[in-house]
This record gives sequence, C-alpha cells and structure tokens, in this order.
Amino acid sequence: MIKYKLICKDCNLSFDSWFASSKEYEKLKKKNFLNCHACNSLNIEKTLMSPSVLKSKTNVENQKYKEIKKKIYQYQKFIESNFEYVGENFTHEARSIHYKDKKASKGIYGLATKKDIKELEEEGIETEKIPWIKNSIN
Repeated sequence: MIKYKLICKDCNLSFDSWFASSKEYEKLKKKNFLNCHACNSLNIEKTLMSPSVLKSKTNVENQKYKEIKKKIYQYQKFIESNFEYVGENFTHEARSIHYKDKKASKGIYGLATKKDIKELEEEGIETEKIPWIKNSIN
C-alpha cells in the first residue's frame, strides 16, 4: 500500500488517498477514476510529500521511557512517605544508626557521593542507589 497526497487543480483541495501501488495510481488516473470529492473534478494530481517512515521503534522506546519514569515516581512517592529525608547528612546518619544502634523511627534516604557510598559499603553498611527524578510538569 502507498499513500499519496493529491490535489484538485480546480478547487485546490488537497487530500490523502491510499493505493495498492504506484502503478495502481497511474492506472486509475489514466481511466479517469480519480475525482475530487468536493467539486467532482477529474483534474487531480499528486503533490510533493515526504515519505512515511515507521516510527514504531521510537514510539515503543518513548512508551518504555514513560513507563519507567512512572515507576520511578511511584518508588519516590513510597520512599518519601515511609522514610526520613536526611539530605546531605546521609552518611553521618547511616553510620549513627549502624554503629550506635540509634533507633530510627523510619528508614532514611538522602544524598551521598559515590566515594561516600563506597566507604559505607566497605564498613559493612548496606545502602541502595536509586534514580531520583525531580518532579516537574513536562
């Protein structure tokens, strides 16, 4: 199947039409079977058009990205509701909980550098890194 953008040379109406092939278009044009649905003119021509490129891979990738982003937002909401945000004090608070048996009413989350995380892991303090997306309307 091929789609052509056609134009009526009498009333300047442009419209799209599908054909089995380019040869089928030529055959119908030669037999005067193509007409304008607005003015019934047989003076129909193909116009310039860009090729139709399948975007299924891009659409699938965009859909996957949206689904992943939605899932990350769900995790963020859960974490914000169930854990205490300690900001840049994360490594200090994690050590306090681990070494001093400080009882936290909630788990903690916050900011840490890669170096800080590596040091915590070397000390036997378990952490998890998760992606964090700033909430924005886009």
